[in-house]
Parts: sequence; C-alpha cells; structure tokens
Amino acid sequence: MKKWLDINAANPKDAKVLILGIPFDGGTSQEAGAAEGPSKLRELGEVYMPCATDDWHILDTQPLVHDFGDVDMSGTWEESFARVEAEAMEMMEHGKFNLFLGGDHSVTIPLHKAFAKAREGEKIGVIHFDAHFDLCDCYDGHIWSHANTEKRALDDIIEPEDLLFLGIRAAEPEELEIIQREKDITVISASDVDETGWKECAKIIGNKFRGYDHVYFTLDIDVLDPAFAPGTGTPVSGGITSRELISLVRFILFNLPVRDMDIVEVAPPLDVNDITSWAAMRIIEEVFSFADQNLVD
Repeated sequence: MKKWLDINAANPKDAKVLILGIPFDGGTSQEAGAAEGPSKLRELGEVYMPCATDDWHILDTQPLVHDFGDVDMSGTWEESFARVEAEAMEMMEHGKFNLFLGGDHSVTIPLHKAFAKAREGEKIGVIHFDAHFDLCDCYDGHIWSHANTEKRALDDIIEPEDLLFLGIRAAEPEELEIIQREKDITVISASDVDETGWKECAKIIGNKFRGYDHVYFTLDIDVLDPAFAPGTGTPVSGGITSRELISLVRFILFNLPVRDMDIVEVAPPLDVNDITSWAAMRIIEEVFSFADQNLVD
C-alpha cells in the first residue's frame, strides 16, 4: 500500500478519504498516457510535503486515507466499466469522501452511474471542470469516449439544470447545439474566469447548487492552461491558471455537498518535469486537508 504522506488507514472505516485508481485511456481521441496517471500520483504522494495547502493545515501521521488500489481494466470496454461502477458503488457505501484517479475522462461515465445509484432519491448535480464540454453523442465511433461523458450523464442521471461547466474553450458543433437548446445548463468559459475573476464565478457555482443534496465534481486537468498542465492528451491554450483552480476547488469543497470527485486526464508520458502531476497532487492535498478538518467519522 502506498503511503500517501504517511497518513494511510489500514481499514476504510478508519479513513476519511477513500481512493480508487482507474488506469484506462482507451477512450481518448488524441494522445494516450492517462492510464499511467494513478501510479504517478501515488508515487508523488509518497514524497509530497505534509503541509502545502492554502490554509497551511498540517497533515500528520494520523490515519486519513485508504487506497483501494486500481480497478482491473482488462477485458472488454463494457466489462471494465461495469467493474468501475461496482467498485465505486462499494466505496460510496462507506460514507466517506471518495476520490477517483483517472484515466481519461471516459471513466467518469461509470462513476456518474455509481454516484446516481448511491444517491438515489436525492437531488444531485454535476460540476465539470474541463477545456471541453464532452457532450458528443458519439465520437470516433464510440458512445463511451472521453468526448461523451456529460452527454451520457444527461441521458442517464441528471437534467440540464443540474449541470455546470467551467473552463470551456473548445467545442464541437453538436455540443453547441445542445448548449443553445438547453438553456438551464450553466457554462462558465475560461474567458469568463479571466474577465470576471474566480470569486464571481464561485458565486455562480454556489447559487447554482444551493439546496442540492449531493454534487459530483469531475476535474479534467486540461481545464488548466497547458503552461500549467502540459501533460494531458488534449491540451487547449487559453485555460485557467493553477492559482484560479486551487481557489475554485477550495470554494467547492468547503461550500458545496461534494463527497464524490475525480481527477482525470493526467498523462505522465506527455508531461514535462511532472508539472501536470504535481498540479493534480496539489488538488489532492486540498481534498485531504478539507476532509481532515470537516468530515466527521
């Protein structure tokens, strides 16, 4: 078992954060490499500083994190995604903060399904940080690619008013048709963040999900400008900064009912000096800090 800053819990009941890796990049449309994301993040988690958050909260040696390892992604696409859904459901039954490490963004499709089943009967929403909408119905001949993530969510688990995008700066024509037709979908583009500032964007997010019971937060690392995250399969210039991302993530964690989250599209083989992996690790430690201070177990 990896150490994760020496704050491992041998048993999930003793942890506040549960981790599951999903080493899969069969759904990517450009450069592969995201399948190596979970192993790289665990590697960095062994050497990272125990106090690198905005509030300088110290993560000491008390049990905090239980890592279930990686989902077996062998076999067919359907078999692999069925295992992801089942293992995610099992994690969610523990009542902790669930953090999933991708993998390309297609892995969020079975995670969304698990989330909806685990929160059945409750008001749920989805926050999607990304350079792309991922609203294509079919892409490169697939309905489960990383370009189909939120189209499948709209088909299967949520209504348009339950979905918010942030960081978007690239789109397919069919995605724009959906956005123009479904006025209740909230879109905060990368240029909106730049022009109005992250605090105004945070207000929009907070107002959108007031009254929700659970919100799933999916974070594609390519929401960052490639200057801050070069190691990803479909980079798009003009993204948000790492400073803006950290501030927005902290707002969401501390103000919204988020207990299920993924970080996807970290592709170590495409990276430079692990810049992208370190950016993801910074977000992971904010999750650890939040859970340590706010979850009661």
